[in-house]
Amino acid sequence: MAKLRTPRGKLVRKFGENIFGNAKYDRLLNRKPYRPGQHGQARRRRPSNYGVQLHEKQKIKIMYGLLEKQFRASFAKAEKMKGETGTNLLQLLERRLDNVVYRLGFSSTRSQARQLVNHAHFLVNNTKVNIPSYLVNPGDKIKVRDRSKKLDVLLDSIRQIKGDLDLPWLELDKAKLTGTFIDVPTREDMGVIANEQLIVELYSK
Repeated sequence: MAKLRTPRGKLVRKFGENIFGNAKYDRLLNRKPYRPGQHGQARRRRPSNYGVQLHEKQKIKIMYGLLEKQFRASFAKAEKMKGETGTNLLQLLERRLDNVVYRLGFSSTRSQARQLVNHAHFLVNNTKVNIPSYLVNPGDKIKVRDRSKKLDVLLDSIRQIKGDLDLPWLELDKAKLTGTFIDVPTREDMGVIANEQLIVELYSK
């Protein structure tokens, strides 16, 4: 996952959306619902079609924490799959192990999830996997390694989960610190606020 040098608060205000999911950014947007910088509240010119498409691509890249090369590789793979390229792209991003770890609630951010995966704190089908871009398949079980079950960062994240997950394509057993990737999510079930078709149009030029 690419290292973000721009403060997350500025990125959230730039895109006008809480792309990181943390509640504190909702509060920030309510308090400062305009772009960052000295001229953030000034009226801006309407962006070109290219500008709108580029804006959407950057938003998705930053949301999932990918470099351009990684993002383009995912898009190329999505193009070769059956179905709509844009939906395929989002499904590939959602199937990444670091994203699944985040979605299951084992981490509070995707960047934190990547670090946990890199440090081999998880097993996939009882096999150690330390590759964040590993694509999880339907039926795969993601489990916290025994030696990692007392990690404060992991336990703190799990405590934040109230009730069941609201994602029908994932199942979590909080007591056993185990999750199951039930199926590839549909576009409606992903809950990603994005216009992936703009990215398809951008790369199709």
